Amino acid sequence: MRFRLRRQRPDALADDAVLPQGAGQLRWLLARRLGLAATLIGLTAAGISWFVETQRAEQGALENAERGVRHFESSAVRMMGKEPAADEHAALSRLLDRTRFVGIRVFSAEHGIVFEEWADVPASLKGLVRSSAHRHEWPEPGQTHKNWLDSPDDRLIQIVLPLISADGSLGGYLEGISRLDRQAIEAQRAQVRNGALTASLSVVIAMALLYPLMLAMLRRSTRLSSRLLEANVSLMRSLGNAIAKRDSDTDIHNYRVTYYAIALAEAMALPEREIAHLVVGAFLHDVGKIGIPDNILLKPGKLSDDEFKVMKTHVLLGIDIVDGDPWLQCAVPTIRSHHERFDGSGYPDGLTGKDIPIVARVFAVVDVFDALTSERPYKPALPFEDAMVMIDEGSGRHFDPEVVELFHSIAPRLFQTAASAEESLLKELLGKSLARYFQA
Repeated sequence: MRFRLRRQRPDALADDAVLPQGAGQLRWLLARRLGLAATLIGLTAAGISWFVETQRAEQGALENAERGVRHFESSAVRMMGKEPAADEHAALSRLLDRTRFVGIRVFSAEHGIVFEEWADVPASLKGLVRSSAHRHEWPEPGQTHKNWLDSPDDRLIQIVLPLISADGSLGGYLEGISRLDRQAIEAQRAQVRNGALTASLSVVIAMALLYPLMLAMLRRSTRLSSRLLEANVSLMRSLGNAIAKRDSDTDIHNYRVTYYAIALAEAMALPEREIAHLVVGAFLHDVGKIGIPDNILLKPGKLSDDEFKVMKTHVLLGIDIVDGDPWLQCAVPTIRSHHERFDGSGYPDGLTGKDIPIVARVFAVVDVFDALTSERPYKPALPFEDAMVMIDEGSGRHFDPEVVELFHSIAPRLFQTAASAEESLLKELLGKSLARYFQA
């Protein structure tokens, strides 16, 4: 089974955020995100402004039309009274000539037409108003009905007022039809456009003014994040090296086995995030041995059954040590399961096959390989060929056969590079991997 490599940079192993690499990337990251934010906020502001300005412009036109139609109100009221209506007819006609209204209609209290006068307008506009009569919301006294009537070439405002007689009763209704000419419509649209444009430009200018401040803040945040990451990596390295020195008087085992683990994981095309987890686990895999007594940990001969039971507790001790540190939690699968065996005979959980975490299956192979090819106080180093024979013998029992097969293809090169390398060279090689997988 092979895994496809996903090109994603791991961070401090807590989320998927990616730290920018260098000042250019930092500026581009901020500019891109500010630009996106400015675009979204600008469009939103423009949309809201367009809506608000449209509503305000239309409300203003309706209020102007209402004020205008009230000029006809007194004549219309008298028309509904007992006086002869002819004079009032003439008065309404004269008022219509001096206003922007194109039509006046007077209705009885029962909604019947009493009077109707139109300016020189197309018959289609008259028909539009007349056909809309059923849409009247005949207003109660003290109220007003306002309505827009739209045609392909015109916008009409319909205002209906209740007419109150001298005795306070409802005498009828007055309807005024105002027509917005093209000049007025264009002025209204220009007002709306200017409001939306102003809102949008204000957002862009504000973002541009904020850019230097946000860039400085982002630079500081990135520096602090990098320092925190470097501190965590140093903690991981120091903690792992401390137990490695106690176990074998040298920390080179940790550098070598981690170098092997990264190379094998890359050969398997594991996701970079899992490789980063494996690196932490490789450094800390035996951290629990700090709680094992020296007479057992450093015993040159074979451990007794009771001593081996104590030795096996280092796995759970290691988990207790990293418990509570969120950054080190990714090491738990390797710490807990690197002594599990593919056939289920390992400890502490007796896991079998693919139930063993992939990072632990990878690490188990390189850990045993390095132990076989390294000199310890209680044993000499085995030759490369003998060590590989023992790895092959453990395939399917101790190790995942697929991992062993891949390890065969890279083991000679890794051994040649790392087995006799000075600690300084291993640190340099490993440092490049840490910089790649942790962006430190």
